[in-house]
Amino acid sequence: MAYLGFGKPFEEQPYKGFNDPLNTIVVTTSFVYEEKKDITYAAYNKEEHCWQFFSDDDIENFETAMRIVKLSEIILIDSSILELEEIPEGYCAKRASRGLPWVIQKQEI
Repeated sequence: MAYLGFGKPFEEQPYKGFNDPLNTIVVTTSFVYEEKKDITYAAYNKEEHCWQFFSDDDIENFETAMRIVKLSEIILIDSSILELEEIPEGYCAKRASRGLPWVIQKQEI
């Protein structure tokens, strides 16, 4: 709900340095969302306007492991993703585990 009827609701406003609102769609897995595994891979899909956040778990069946959540929910799980606000198009971020620095690199197609 917008404050006094002015502006956008909080969840529709960009978050700090992110150009995306908190309710931006995020693709992740049950490993990250439910088991709170470390996010070790992050990328922004410009065509679909969504972020992707994955752990290093092997995914046998992506359809059953996939979760569609909001950016705000991922920030609550791991706020270090806020460091990724300016990933260039066509690049991704990788790291071995939470707490280690992100390495930005060109995405492999």
